[in-house]
Amino acid sequence: MNRRFPHLALVVVALVIGTLIGISQARGPRRAGRRGRVRSTQTAKPKQVQRFGSVIGLKADKKDYYNKLHANPWPEINALLKKSNVQNYSIYEAELDGKLYLFAYFEYTGDDFKADMAKMAVDPKMKEWWAETDPCQIRLSGTPEGEQWLGIEEVYRLD
Repeated sequence: MNRRFPHLALVVVALVIGTLIGISQARGPRRAGRRGRVRSTQTAKPKQVQRFGSVIGLKADKKDYYNKLHANPWPEINALLKKSNVQNYSIYEAELDGKLYLFAYFEYTGDDFKADMAKMAVDPKMKEWWAETDPCQIRLSGTPEGEQWLGIEEVYRLD
């Protein structure tokens, strides 16, 4: 046994076991077929995640109110976003050249982005939320008609 690292053997054994468990879990659950063959019970492909980024201006005199709203978002809004297949949603604030901007990022995991967003847009609670947040924002030039935030392109991602 190594006197300098007396627990090294235990660490190595734990790493080997952990690796083997990880490999078996990565393969997914399996069960025996009719003739004893092993076949996977997983048939559906995992959903493709779509990533979205956007930007909008923030009125300086509305900054505190906007941040207060988002510090305690209405539970119905968070639930509606999740129901609409939106996850990992973040909004960042930055001051550039004396102007305030909001940068948003979210992931969409559904099958029909336009349909999910259309359903969300007609929800009464979402309309109420936007009635509070929209007056805090400044639409940027180039924002498509009917949109509030300007979509921005992803140019790099590390997974």
